[in-house]
Amino acid sequence: MKWDEIIGQQNLKKQLQNSIKEDRISHAQLYIGKPGYGVLPLALAYASEVICKQSEKCLLQINRLQHPDLHLSFPTINNTTEKKEAISSDYIKQFREFIIEDPYRDINQWYAYINEDKKQGIISVKEIENIIDNLNLKSFEGGYKVQIIWMVETMRVEAANKLLKILEEPPAKTLFILIAEDDKKILPTILSRCQKITVNALENNEISDHLQNRFSLDKETADILAKRADGDWDVACKLIKNNTLQEEFEKYFIRWNRAAVMAPKKPQFLREIVDWSLEISAWGREKQKNFLQFCAETFRQALLQNYESSSLVNNPLTYENFKWDNFSHFVHGKNIEDILEEINNAFFHIERNGSAKIIFLDMGIKLTRFLARKNE
Repeated sequence: MKWDEIIGQQNLKKQLQNSIKEDRISHAQLYIGKPGYGVLPLALAYASEVICKQSEKCLLQINRLQHPDLHLSFPTINNTTEKKEAISSDYIKQFREFIIEDPYRDINQWYAYINEDKKQGIISVKEIENIIDNLNLKSFEGGYKVQIIWMVETMRVEAANKLLKILEEPPAKTLFILIAEDDKKILPTILSRCQKITVNALENNEISDHLQNRFSLDKETADILAKRADGDWDVACKLIKNNTLQEEFEKYFIRWNRAAVMAPKKPQFLREIVDWSLEISAWGREKQKNFLQFCAETFRQALLQNYESSSLVNNPLTYENFKWDNFSHFVHGKNIEDILEEINNAFFHIERNGSAKIIFLDMGIKLTRFLARKNE
């Protein structure tokens, strides 16, 4: 990965490059930020410069993620048929392909890529033992060996404790780059051993420019998508790719809200919410999470519409001539926090492999109470 291939992050790129030039390379670094902010591309560019300097042959190997001094660890899912504990080397071919295609993608897309989007991956003790074995080997280039651990928050406590030992006493010329979306899920003892590097959201104009160049979008469309992406390139790409899902998501959102509005007066509409939840529970986990994000954003847009901020509204519903203005009056300051909190809770439990049938049914029924609440 080359520095100039990374979207935005100009100040951080200079900071990282200077640390190499000035030989201030911390042996354990923790990059914190959403995948769509460019966390992994930054880590790969840093590793590339540390290992290769200006060697074209070396850079080519790094770009293919095949350099013997670059080691990659990531969440894996055990093979239930073979009944063995999986490690990164079992999935390395797929992971290389996944990252080369797009290094801004998130963990759920990784699970979907290996057809395991209904399971939760981990970084196991066996994985850490494999890391230790690899790093005790001699460097191929005679310089640094770099170990990147992607989504380190999926590491089990036992594995984290084992990693801690090698972070405290690393082999010579060894660089650890840990990547996480949420440092609150990492053991404090691991955090204390790492130099923390925060990767912030991208600027809207940076996302817009890249959308125009990559997808040949007009500036107005690109600006709208960039604003909705909220600094996340991966989200921006999903917004484009999910255009085919937009109508389906609108359909299920409208169906849910119509039933929720009617249920307090006509309890038979609760049956509709039950059927709705059963249908959504059959979707893959990533699609369910995308739908929840769509719902949260649509409720926010409805709130803006209700408070006469329609100039800020980007995504009114259009499916089957839905009465957007009428619907927006049901979303106000007395219920928006509860609505969004309930969606966030559902997202949290889906992410942790909870029962989708129970999660969506519970959320669906609660909305009937929230929408019935008066704005007084």
